[in-house]
Amino acid sequence: MAEVDVQSITTPVTILYCDACGMPPEYCEYSPDFETHCLPWLKKAHPDLLARLHGGRSSNNNNDDDNDNNNNAGPTAPWTTKERLIAFYTKYQPDKLDGIDGILEKYAGKEDKLFTALVKKYGPEPEDPFYLGSDSDDDDSDDGGVNEQLEGMDLGGGNKKKRRGAAAKKVNKVDTRVIVQKISRNRKKAVTHVVGLDTAPGIKLKEASKAFSKRFAGSSSVKDKEIIIQGELGVDGDHLEEVAEMIVTKFGVSGDAVFLDLDGEFVSYA
Repeated sequence: MAEVDVQSITTPVTILYCDACGMPPEYCEYSPDFETHCLPWLKKAHPDLLARLHGGRSSNNNNDDDNDNNNNAGPTAPWTTKERLIAFYTKYQPDKLDGIDGILEKYAGKEDKLFTALVKKYGPEPEDPFYLGSDSDDDDSDDGGVNEQLEGMDLGGGNKKKRRGAAAKKVNKVDTRVIVQKISRNRKKAVTHVVGLDTAPGIKLKEASKAFSKRFAGSSSVKDKEIIIQGELGVDGDHLEEVAEMIVTKFGVSGDAVFLDLDGEFVSYA
């Protein structure tokens, strides 16, 4: 009987998950409830791990009266692109956190388009703590007022922090962003959704819907500013490429503003 090399036998690895947010403690800080839920749980259940992961954060919380100035200082630098993406997926789709590096590599140099598409599909980008204090620098100003003051102003020597991402795009002009999606129905058939066509100047959704119906010999309807295109009887309604081409050629939308939703990844049609 062959001898067994005991040293080569690996034992199962136990993964610790936070009772508050359900993620490993290493990612708790990206949760929107980190300060109110995760941090108290770590402090109570795993103080050694808290000290290792977050340094002096625990001791600062234990001595609030002596460290108010330090706690109010806030972060000294804005999120990196990777930290922004981690915060976004943590809020909207935590199951994709493992693919962050791959997404960054795929969209290298096109990060702004990536975040614009994500905001269009899921919602507002999580606020970077670095910028939270910038709104309170002037007591009598708000988001709209700040944006109006920024137009035409030389900020070279100013102290205001320049915002990034969705918050930086709060201007009167609406950017055109059109997303073409395939939605599966009954497992075998699919319909094509067009989102954001109303942001293209001069396009009326009802007229566009009629044009899609005529082009694809099927039904097309408008619901909640989305155009839903179905195939004719017995025909699949998956028309991603054809719809994108029609949006560019017939309606005059730039290919840079049209995105295809391919299994959750937004790919520019241009």
